[in-house]
Formats: sequence, C-alpha cells, structure tokens
Amino acid sequence: MENKKILSNFIWRFAERCSAQMVTFVVSIVLARLLEPDTYGTIALMTVFISIAQIFVDSGLGNSLIQKKDADNIDFSTVFYVNIFFCCGLYLILYATAPVIAAFYHNMEMVPMIRVLGLTLVISGLKNVQQAYVARNMLFKCFFFSTLGGTVCAAIVGVIMAYMGCGVWALIVQNVINVTIDTVILWITVRWRPQAVFSMKRLRRLYSFGWKLLVSAILDTGYNNLWSLIIGRVYTPADLGLYNQGDKFPKLIVSNVNTSIDSVLLPAMSNVQDEREHVKNMTRRSIMTSVYIMAPLMIGMMSMAEPLVRFALTDKWLPCVPYLRIFCITYMFWPIHTANLNAINAMGRSDLFLKLEIIKKVVGLMSLLITVNRGVMAMAYSQLMIGLICQVINAWPNRKLLNYRYIDQLKDILPSIALATMMGSVIYPVCYLHLADSLILVIQLILGIIVYIGFSMIFKNNSFFYIWGIVSRMIDKKKSR
Repeated sequence: MENKKILSNFIWRFAERCSAQMVTFVVSIVLARLLEPDTYGTIALMTVFISIAQIFVDSGLGNSLIQKKDADNIDFSTVFYVNIFFCCGLYLILYATAPVIAAFYHNMEMVPMIRVLGLTLVISGLKNVQQAYVARNMLFKCFFFSTLGGTVCAAIVGVIMAYMGCGVWALIVQNVINVTIDTVILWITVRWRPQAVFSMKRLRRLYSFGWKLLVSAILDTGYNNLWSLIIGRVYTPADLGLYNQGDKFPKLIVSNVNTSIDSVLLPAMSNVQDEREHVKNMTRRSIMTSVYIMAPLMIGMMSMAEPLVRFALTDKWLPCVPYLRIFCITYMFWPIHTANLNAINAMGRSDLFLKLEIIKKVVGLMSLLITVNRGVMAMAYSQLMIGLICQVINAWPNRKLLNYRYIDQLKDILPSIALATMMGSVIYPVCYLHLADSLILVIQLILGIIVYIGFSMIFKNNSFFYIWGIVSRMIDKKKSR
C-alpha cells in the first residue's frame, strides 16, 4: 500500500512537472524567437537577487515540517506567520536597494523592474506552507492543477506582451502572474488554513533542523547565482543570455524527473527514517531508475543540439550549443545528488547536509577564481568538473549511514549510461544528412527510442524491466476495471 501511494504521488508530481514544463518549453521557444539574448541576460541579472531572497521565504522550515514526524497545525500555523513576516521584510529591503543593484550593473532602468519582479517574494510566502502541507500529506494532485493553471495563464500573457514589443517586461510580468495564479489555485484546492496560534517553542524546535538547511540553501543558491552575476558583470548580458539558454534546455527536462523524485522521496523516506535498509533500498532504486530515464534524454539532446537550437530558436542562438552540451553531461548525474541528499535529510542529519554544502562551495569557488578570466566557456567546463566532484562528496556520508558507497552507486548507473552512450553514437551521424532540421530531429528521436529500448532488452537492463513491470501492472489493473 505504501509503494502504491508513493508511485501514485510520483505520477501526479511527474505529470505536473511534465505538463508545466512542456508549456514552459513551448513558450520559451516563442519568446526566444521574439526577444534577443541580451534581454534574457537582463532578466537573469535581476533573478540573481530574487533567487537569493527567495531562500528566506522558506527559511528551511518547509522541509522541517515535512521531516518532523509529529508536525501538527500549531507547527504549520507558526511557520505560516513567520514566513509572511519574513517575506514582507525582504520585499521592503529589495525595494530600497533596487537603485544600488541597478547601479552595480550600470543600468538604472532596472530599478522599477526589480521592484515589480520582487513582488513574487511576498506572493510565494503565502503558498510556502501550503506546499509543505501537500508534500507532507502526499497530496501532489493539488500541485498539478495549481502549477499548470499558473503556467498556462502566465504563458499567454508573456507571449502577447513580447509580441507587442514589451521586451524584458514580458518576462517580468509572466513571472509575477505565474506565481500569483499558482498560489490562488493552491489555496482553493488545499483545505489547510492557518489558525490563530503561534508557538515560539515549536518554532525553535523546527529551526534546530531547519536553520542548517537554510544556511545550506543560502550557500547553494548564492553560489549558483554568483556565476550569472559574474558573467553579467565581467562579460556582457548577451554572453549571459547564451550561457543561460544553453543551461535552460537540459535543465527543463531534468527538473521534470528530478523534482518529481525529490518532492516525493523526502516525505517517503522520512516516514521510514528509522529503517536504514529500507531507506537504502529506496535511495538505490531512485538513483537507478532516474538515471535510466535521464541518461538517454541528456545524451540524446547532446546529439541533437545543433539542429534542435537552429529549428527551435533560429540561428541567432547557435552560439549556445556548446553550453547546452556541457550542461547535458552535468545534469545527467543529478539523480545521484538528489537521492543521496534526500536520504541524509530524511534521517535527520541536516548537520551533515550543511557540511557537504560548505565543502562543495569551497571547491566551486576555487574553480570560479581559476576560470573567471579565461572566458565563459572555461567557466562552463568548470561547472562540469565541479558536478562530477560533488557526486563523490554528496555520496560520501551514505557509505556509513546506509552502507551504500559511491562505487556501488556507479555500478548501479553505469549500465544505463553505457546504453545511452551507444544510442547517442547511433543518432548523432544523422545530423550530417542534408535534410531539413525538423526531419533530422524526427529521425533522431524515433531512432533513439528504438535503439535505447532495444539495447535495454538485449542487455537485460534492470531498470528497464522494473519500469516495464510497473507500467504493465498499471495497464492490467486498468483493463480489469
């Protein structure tokens, strides 16, 4: 019954991610055709500061509510009021410092843009606890309707504004509308409401776990956005736009699988945190299955990169192809990071989580200092190397916590990566055929699916038969009804 519930929620979460990201993907293509790379670079510069402020919206308390086994309405209500207070304060700070941020980038036109985009902080504060409630009670069906509703409405507005020549404002308004409608629908579909209760004692207990996650999130988000900040400051908004566009396509796909697993895995693991072998098995299955899905998608996108960008975004975006290929390899290994970190959090070891983040950021900053003056491409390659090193760092604690070593994890995923690499070597030469880009992409897609599934059956891949078994049982059950 427990596995059935986890699978059902994963399917709803995955459907929500896929549907929302599919809309986002289509809209991003339309907007990229209408807007220039430097426009995307400008919005990326502002997003750096919004993303850092966004961390404090949660303050690590959302995961604390999910991880705490006996969390009740007093806990949820307390966190809700704290979040509202923090969000309003953060917005006022952002509003006041907008001229300073704009001056840093030598573009005072950004002042009203930052102040409008900053409204997403206040709106997000209203839905944060609702999201934690959904995740804790595994009601991911609610996310499907809220996310899809917000994404579709925002997409329509964004495209219309871009077509009318609104430039960067099209992206800003799209972001604000997306968060607003998402929040409204979530409040309608989720029954939880805050009560007039507040407990400082409960807050301190939640913070004892959450503050470490907060610091970890600050380090992670600050570090990730530091790359955009430096590229935008040292180089040009156009360079940043190309770098981010190369990052966007693979990240769009990876987040569908990774976010689905991440949001379902933490509450599921937290429920069995005292059973080490059970957590180990869930971690192992998560890594194997998600890499089996992720590897062909990423290597397939690498093989299709040039015709894909030319067909979807036009020739003006072709300089982002090398970045896209680099990030495909980087994101292919994300499931190892996600599953290992979820296992650590589920077992209540947020102290280890924080230590890992500090170590990883030291490694990353060293790499950044070495490559910052060597060009944006060198910085992108260093991201790839950092990702590979951080796999080992994230997996290291679980050699003792779960008796699941990094070398064992590699043994579990290498068969799927080998299959995906063979598939990529088969479909890549299709790029050299003198055909229309659309036809090349169709041939590569169909051939890739046939080759990957065929190789999976020939080499008896464990993850393929695991997924096939689940799908078969679902089909049989549906037929029996």
